Amino acid sequence: MEIDLTGKKVLITGGSGELGRVIAVTMARCGADVAVHYFGSEEKAERTAAEIRALGKQSKTFQADLTNKESVDAMREDVFKRFGKPDILINNAVIQYQWKSVLEQEIEDYQSQFDSCVMQTVYMTKAFVPHMMKQRYGRVIVTNTECAALADGGTSAYVAGKKALDGVVRCLAKEVGSYGITVNQVAPGWVITERDRINHSEKQPDYDKQVPLGHRGQDQDIANAMAFLASDLASFITGIYLPVTGGRVMPGI
Repeated sequence: MEIDLTGKKVLITGGSGELGRVIAVTMARCGADVAVHYFGSEEKAERTAAEIRALGKQSKTFQADLTNKESVDAMREDVFKRFGKPDILINNAVIQYQWKSVLEQEIEDYQSQFDSCVMQTVYMTKAFVPHMMKQRYGRVIVTNTECAALADGGTSAYVAGKKALDGVVRCLAKEVGSYGITVNQVAPGWVITERDRINHSEKQPDYDKQVPLGHRGQDQDIANAMAFLASDLASFITGIYLPVTGGRVMPGI
């Protein structure tokens, strides 16, 4: 069996980032055309799109503030006009900040995480899922995190946003399933990205010893999971929270 996304159109948010680039290129290698969203990193987004076009697939870049509904709606019109209507939506963008204890974390960080995690998915759903419902086919994949399951000290703002996101995604999966749309979450651990390879920081002993497989995963591991969920091989899978953590998170029943 092969993962074949030939003829499919993918829109990925945060496609200019370290993980987003690998996901976007992986979708193209599986045969999809890919629209690459960015917020401020236009140059990086264009490099990702160029890499995809070098594979013989179509790719264009689109800018939007995903915490603003008007900006997302404007991007939708631009995507529809210059790229086409996406069959697969990957909500991957995230806002990073300094992790602190609840007592020390700035109040604004909690609102920021809610906006970037929850409202991003709400706005993107309202903008792009109606078309999927009309064609009675679609895939929505959301990047969550192992942190949501672990709730370690110092991660409260991030965890709050991602746990709230989990609730929205599960509700959405039940609401649109009858239209042939699957909705799933991939939850990465602390994965190795190109930055680690450049800085030779792949090994993190304190973290690695917490992983049953004994080491950090690769960015490609996350992209592979998303490619599977985007494909028809996963057509009967919806509503899942899938940790890709080397066993550091093992959801129970």
